[in-house]
Amino acid sequence: MVSVESLAVEFGGTTLFSDVSFQINEKDRIALMGKNGAGKSTLLKILAGVRQPTRGKVTAPKDCVVAYLPQHLMTEDGRTVFEEAALAFSHLKEMETEIDALNKELEVRTDYESDSYMALIEKVSALSEKFYAIDLTHFEEDVEKALLGLGFERTDFNKPTSDFSGGWRMRIELAKLLLQNPDVLLLDEPTNHLDIESIQWLETFLMESGKAVVVISHDRKFVDSITTRTIEVTMGRIYDYKVNYSKYLELRKERREQQMKQYEEQQKMIQETKDYIERFKGTYSKTLQVQSRVKMLEKLQIIEVDEEDTSALRLKFPPSPRSGSYPVVTDGVGKSYGEHRVFSGVNLTVERGDKIAFVGRNGEGKSTLVKCIMNEIPHDGTLTLGHNVQIGYFAQSQASLLDENLTVFQTIDDVAQGDIRTKIRDLLGAFMFGGEESTKKVKVLSGGERTRLALLKLLLNPVNLLILDEPTNHLDLKTKDILKQALLAFDGTLIVVSHDRDFLDGLVSKVYEFGQGRVREHLCGIYEFLETKKMENLRELERRN
Repeated sequence: MVSVESLAVEFGGTTLFSDVSFQINEKDRIALMGKNGAGKSTLLKILAGVRQPTRGKVTAPKDCVVAYLPQHLMTEDGRTVFEEAALAFSHLKEMETEIDALNKELEVRTDYESDSYMALIEKVSALSEKFYAIDLTHFEEDVEKALLGLGFERTDFNKPTSDFSGGWRMRIELAKLLLQNPDVLLLDEPTNHLDIESIQWLETFLMESGKAVVVISHDRKFVDSITTRTIEVTMGRIYDYKVNYSKYLELRKERREQQMKQYEEQQKMIQETKDYIERFKGTYSKTLQVQSRVKMLEKLQIIEVDEEDTSALRLKFPPSPRSGSYPVVTDGVGKSYGEHRVFSGVNLTVERGDKIAFVGRNGEGKSTLVKCIMNEIPHDGTLTLGHNVQIGYFAQSQASLLDENLTVFQTIDDVAQGDIRTKIRDLLGAFMFGGEESTKKVKVLSGGERTRLALLKLLLNPVNLLILDEPTNHLDLKTKDILKQALLAFDGTLIVVSHDRDFLDGLVSKVYEFGQGRVREHLCGIYEFLETKKMENLRELERRN
């Protein structure tokens, strides 16, 4: 369906990748994988036609519809949520106008036997067949389903898009793409701004649509659920695996072990050859053999081993000072903004050492309760922090508090203590600040880079209550694993607001569900909670029926 032939991308004397070729077939669901900076987003942009390669080409059938969701959107204002989503069907209006124009042309022409007249009839027939095959009678219902599935309320439909944050605008754009019913859907980090229920809806939609999908995502569970093929971009080339992400990891490990074995054997052979050359380079009778070996080394193609696997790196928290037995206790806590009540009657007791998830749809008050705990906003009821509670707080806004004049290395060097000081460069590498990246000034970093740096800085401070609000949005899968292992070993209390099921799995043992103005406690892990939710939804459905 879509053919990629000999793609190469070069800029500033650097080759991002070269001679990349593969096919996207009907119903393929492909995960693009590789470390940050490997070229995944660039490859997706080339597939979408918004960027041109240095060499090579992408070809697709003329009637193939390709839809692209970038990681960052430039959105316009002036329409309501419903009107913006309904733009997915604007091309059909254009098609209808073209059919009318062609029919009018046929009415006035009299050259019935000419080739151009016959070609015109064929064009009208083909366009009409395509247009009338699309059922437009339910398009409003389709728009409604997509918006509700992605977390909007009916009351949001007639609000202007300017009322919504970037994350919600991303959902409108995603709804628009899905409604276009494209042949190939290109998604760059689609789950970053979705809550758990919306991610599950998107998974179901993509699996049932039967269309080709190419996705970049750091949400392992999402990738495992929807994809059947993994293309890894690494060191300027690709590896194409006809398996999902988890199976790909196993095969990649085997491939790297084979590469390592071949590399070591080649290095041994090179050393033996160099020893021979050094030993006999002045011996007349061995001149031809020495020259032959020198030429052989010059022509030898050195085996490359793929980028080092950093999963063995362990991020260890400083020992946390001991807090009281109950770091956070709330009694009847509530919060309103004017007429809008976010939640009320929240009673929860957080025990020392608890690892808790705050989950629920966006806008139900997860971050609001965190701000109450941080004493950043006033609230109803009583909220008590325990003895000697020292809070480490991470939110996306933390990135703006970094000293812009320090380098990445200096930022971490200032807070690192003890044994961890010897591993600063390894840690920076694991958080995607390896090599020259560590010498960059904070002021030149992107928003995502600053977020990662702020998170790493927080993790090196000695605290006993760690509150993380969506910590995984800008982390790749390796870095998320390193963070998760560190949090499992953390001896303090953890509250994490997240939609990332794979990250929460095995990490938390208590879930607080935010919804409909209430906060409900579930004494279980994230997957037990999700199973309960499905049962509840079924019971609600039966009651409605």
